[in-house]
Amino acid sequence: MTMTTAEETGIEVVELLRANGFTHVHEKFAAHLRALVSAENLRDAWDSVQRRHGRVTEVGEAVGEAGPADVTTVRIPIDLERGKLLIELVIDDSGRLTGLQLTPPTEPWRPPDHVDETAFDEQDVTLGTDPYTVSGTLTTPRQSTGCPAVVLLAGGGPFDRDGTAGSNKPLKDLAWGLAGRGIAVLRFDKITHTHRNAVSHVDGFTMTDEYVPQTVAAVGVLRAHPAVDAERVFLLGHSMGGKVAPRVAAAEPAIAGMILMAADAEPMHRAAVRVTRYLAALSPGGEAAARSAIETLTRQAELVDAPELSPATPAGDLPLGLSAAYWLDLRDYDPVATAAAVGKPMLILQGGRDYQVTVDDDLARWRAGLEGCRGVTIRVYDADNHLFFPGTGPSTPAEYAAPQHVDPQVVTDIATWLTTNSPGRPTRTCSDADLLARSGGPGSTALDPTAERPEA
Repeated sequence: MTMTTAEETGIEVVELLRANGFTHVHEKFAAHLRALVSAENLRDAWDSVQRRHGRVTEVGEAVGEAGPADVTTVRIPIDLERGKLLIELVIDDSGRLTGLQLTPPTEPWRPPDHVDETAFDEQDVTLGTDPYTVSGTLTTPRQSTGCPAVVLLAGGGPFDRDGTAGSNKPLKDLAWGLAGRGIAVLRFDKITHTHRNAVSHVDGFTMTDEYVPQTVAAVGVLRAHPAVDAERVFLLGHSMGGKVAPRVAAAEPAIAGMILMAADAEPMHRAAVRVTRYLAALSPGGEAAARSAIETLTRQAELVDAPELSPATPAGDLPLGLSAAYWLDLRDYDPVATAAAVGKPMLILQGGRDYQVTVDDDLARWRAGLEGCRGVTIRVYDADNHLFFPGTGPSTPAEYAAPQHVDPQVVTDIATWLTTNSPGRPTRTCSDADLLARSGGPGSTALDPTAERPEA
């Protein structure tokens, strides 16, 4: 089979890695990646893989998949003396690498120790309408009637229903943990996971298209289920899923309340610069090396705020390669003001060690914007990172690689909050003027700039 240019580039990169041509691979990086990852970093990562798994013995077939913003993801399996590895490269239309991930063999997901697998049943469901239907899983407590229920919303990126990242499945942790505590849960594959190629060619595709239709359909499935109390169907969104949850609640008044886990509130284009600085500082000399990339990203971020941003602005001129339509939609959306205006109970959870969505940059906006609004509970878990995995010390992308589970205290607290919130609990919305003053005005939004998937 004839390879595409992107697939040929992927094979070339693998052969360069095998030949210790790290400088040549580094030269193929796009500016932002070249600033964050040095040739020495790449050498260290490759040497670490070979020490653990041995030398490469066979390179498999390169498989390319077109994605949004004129990028192609190329996946190449390789056999090593003591294991297998998947190399995933993201290549733009100029042949530059915008992402490179060396994924060790994943370990099978195992349920958390606190989960009772005999306490619930699961069934597959289909959500949405043709041609963009997605599959999901409905998890219901056994021998239960009138139970509360929750729809899970994954973060930014083409996630499956479990939020799978390497060996970890944080949304499955939540689904099974909550179902074992008497709560029905529906989780589903994102449209960008199931129809990644198709939606990448849809003009004007926005965050609303990415989340709202399937989520509203999921709420309807839960409200119609005989085991569920139709007046107690909630949303639980993580990261970008938490940011979009207020927009879903505004579109579907039947939603009883929201749980926002590490929900973005800082404008994304500004957060992208902040996170880039943080990641650069993790390696010696990284901040100096990243200066050019940070300057470029800063200019792109300024364009997002500029009045001349229009649907015709090229994605290449904007941060993270997202389309102008996507940015315009984000710029006009204030999740904090929207959350307060819908007047629903809210549980807001934040990891104290999260560098992607932070206490100072994001949670502070939720606190200020929701001050005076009744029915809002905020909790910070000092030891937890962005995925609510407990740990110590500064959080890094490498921290997500080891098999682990969502903090069990987080699961317990969510279950307790869901079971104690009654239908029709009174809340007070804030005035529009108060909301704008507290949240920083229109456009206080943020995507997860690293899309939860750490890249080398």
